[in-house]
Amino acid sequence: MARKKYAEEHDNHERWLVSYADFITLLFAFFVVMYAISSVNESKYRVLSDSLGSAFGQTRPPQTKSWQEQPTLPLPGKLLVPRPRISEAVRREREQMTGIARDILKVLAPLVSEGKVRVTQTARGVSVEINASLLFAPGEAKLTEESSQALKAVAAVLNNDQHAIRVEGYTDNLPISNAFFPSNWELSAMRASSVVRLFGESGISENRLTAVGHGSNQPVDSNTTAVGRARNRRVTVTILSALPEVVTEVPVKASSHN
Repeated sequence: MARKKYAEEHDNHERWLVSYADFITLLFAFFVVMYAISSVNESKYRVLSDSLGSAFGQTRPPQTKSWQEQPTLPLPGKLLVPRPRISEAVRREREQMTGIARDILKVLAPLVSEGKVRVTQTARGVSVEINASLLFAPGEAKLTEESSQALKAVAAVLNNDQHAIRVEGYTDNLPISNAFFPSNWELSAMRASSVVRLFGESGISENRLTAVGHGSNQPVDSNTTAVGRARNRRVTVTILSALPEVVTEVPVKASSHN
């Protein structure tokens, strides 16, 4: 009996679809992974990573630090100063200002006790407020002999220091008009300049000195009484702190008087 002939098998020309489908599946998985990595939700990323690892028979790699725990690098163009160094610089500057205030209080102790001089330490620096009656005769800008000796003692304290010094003159609101001073502006400026000139003659470098006249502006007491006007006639010598932008504490008085 003759064998039955089987029909010849034809080649399958659509086998490429299987490889194409595998490629599309892998490509989809790749985009899913990329999307998960781009998301900042770390917990969802870990779940997806574990799922894909289990599907492909891979174990989870060792955990690394999260992005929150990674060290932060400074941005280009910005200088980051370590906070402890800033605190140390502020502490040293404050101690130096306190030492200057203490030394000035020592040399002006008699005048401080009489209420003619006030020494305070604030965020701006050390301020020495001197009553004008101690420094000048009424309506004049020439230093008296007593005031010259007191100011020379202050200059001796500041001579070896490097801080800038600002001298400011103030008057009361009573108008003045004579051959030397047409107004309180000229009188206050000239009084501040007289103190600056004495400091320069006492050895303080002139590039540290500034003289400013405020006239009757910025009174510290009422101009309606004789006592208030006497308080407003004053000269203030301020030793400026080198770190005014970081010293923001509430002013602390080195001494106070009624």
